[in-house]
Amino acid sequence: MNVHFSSKTNEWTTPQDLYDTLNNEFHFTLDPCATKESAKCNKFYTKEDDGLLKDWTGERVFCNPPYGREIGKWVKKCSEENVDIAVMLIPARTDTKYFHEYIYQQKNVEIRFLKGRLKFGESKNSAPFPSMIVIYK
Repeated sequence: MNVHFSSKTNEWTTPQDLYDTLNNEFHFTLDPCATKESAKCNKFYTKEDDGLLKDWTGERVFCNPPYGREIGKWVKKCSEENVDIAVMLIPARTDTKYFHEYIYQQKNVEIRFLKGRLKFGESKNSAPFPSMIVIYK
């Protein structure tokens, strides 16, 4: 039986047009959770590099983290790291603990809810969840 709201992966490749729009605004220098095929910046970390353990000081970060149980660790890292700016593309899950602790209650954060549902990577179907852009300044 197929479940409509499930996925075989927790990696969702950023739509290129969305990334280009954000990059034109923020001029990213680091993609801390990429694959070699999906990296959006010249400087990037793969799962094997473990971007959560790396120092992001002074970087202009674009972060589209894995959307599984580890997502809260990425949100926490973006909220606490000493970066020039960190921009996250994540599901708009306003009911989560990480949303309230590391996004909603923060002072220097901007939330942009995206209209509709994104089509990630080469997918013909839209994601089964809404998305948001979270900007830590």
